[in-house]
Amino acid sequence: MAAAPRFTEPSPEPAADTGDVHPVDRLPRPGRLIATGFQHVAASYAGVVAPPLVLGAYIGLSPLEITFLVGASLFTAGIATLLQTIGFWKVGARMPFVNGVSFAGVAPMLAIADTQTDKKDALPIIFGAVIVAGALGFLLAPYFCKLVRFFPPIVSGTVITLIGVTLLPVSFGWIQGGHPEKPTSLTNLGLAGVTLLIVLVLRRLLRGFLQQIAILLGLIAGTLVAIPAGVVDFTATRHAAVVGFPTPFHFGSPVFEAAAIVSMCILMLVCMTESTADMLALGEIVGREADEKVIAGGLRADTLGTALSPLFNGFANSAFAQNVGLVAITKVRSRYTVAACGLMFVLLGLSPVFASLIAVVPQPVLGGAGIVLFGTVAASGVNVLRKAGLEQGDNLLIAATSLGMGLIPVVSKTFYDNTAIPETLKIILDSGVSAGCLTAVVLNLAFNHLGRRRASPAPVAGVPEQPVPVVR
Repeated sequence: MAAAPRFTEPSPEPAADTGDVHPVDRLPRPGRLIATGFQHVAASYAGVVAPPLVLGAYIGLSPLEITFLVGASLFTAGIATLLQTIGFWKVGARMPFVNGVSFAGVAPMLAIADTQTDKKDALPIIFGAVIVAGALGFLLAPYFCKLVRFFPPIVSGTVITLIGVTLLPVSFGWIQGGHPEKPTSLTNLGLAGVTLLIVLVLRRLLRGFLQQIAILLGLIAGTLVAIPAGVVDFTATRHAAVVGFPTPFHFGSPVFEAAAIVSMCILMLVCMTESTADMLALGEIVGREADEKVIAGGLRADTLGTALSPLFNGFANSAFAQNVGLVAITKVRSRYTVAACGLMFVLLGLSPVFASLIAVVPQPVLGGAGIVLFGTVAASGVNVLRKAGLEQGDNLLIAATSLGMGLIPVVSKTFYDNTAIPETLKIILDSGVSAGCLTAVVLNLAFNHLGRRRASPAPVAGVPEQPVPVVR
């Protein structure tokens, strides 16, 4: 516990003559900007390309079509990230957030595909439903952001912890090479262990900028170690095109079906809940409060990016929690660093050959680094819980129950499969973050607010009495 403050109270990164500019708004020097931006690309690339890979293979797309779908997802993730970090008008949290394809959308998209005789016909239906869901979310953003008052430290700390804990199985899956049903090979375990060790040694020995890009250096070193082990595959690089633009409506014009729209709208609400939690977590880490205005702007960027993505054959976007861990470790809080990552995603989407270079990094290497990234997020949540006062009232009970509910789908992915629970509710329960978040909010209201009156301070002469707040 003694080391936890270093995750939530990072020291400012070096900057020249920044005056009173908050570290989030500082523009790093070009070399630092490119290196730290590329580090975010490396950390989030697998998360961006996984959903189109899974969906493309499931509906029977050819390798060329799957490559096109992956490029489109990279391109739209870059657009969404730029909306989030740079923004315009009231769009964008203007914080170091990476936005990418939400993996939570895979299950409902596969379910939509199952309703079609030819699964390839599902893509226009999915795109139509995503457009409507994104538009609805954009309209709801200024109202949804008001839920931030339901996230006191006991709730936000629980949710931040769950974000890290639910992401850790992702890194374990990477170590297993994406095949959890098969025994994990000693080669994969060795590569993950070596990468993890390299990252830890670099963090311990390096100083300054090199320490900040220790994750990137660890991924490069791990990949070099993997080459003689025969794990690195350069096939995609040899066959990839140099230039390729994601043609609008490549798979057909959007089709709007009621059942698919309802399913994706529910998904959008789940994504908005998780993005709100991510913004609260990042606010703690960068030292800038994620208030209603920030969250509203962030949700507008999420949902606008989602509504625009299908135009270029992309899917629903949401904030990537793994990059929150990267910000916590590197202490580089500049939103322009992540904006550079967004621009790189756009360029990768326009150049498949360069996109394939990132794909060269073996999954076990990513998994080794992921243990540090995702564990850092969980540790940050534990630190927030420590400050929330678990010894007060029923806070310990609230945190314990919420963590338990959130861990159910993490420990047993099939827990709700053979139950009579409606499919719409399963979408929420199958997300550990959403299930734990809703449990924490409800229990906090039940134990700390409903039916209880706070003692009002004695009135002071000349000062009007203030109403007792209902919710912290």
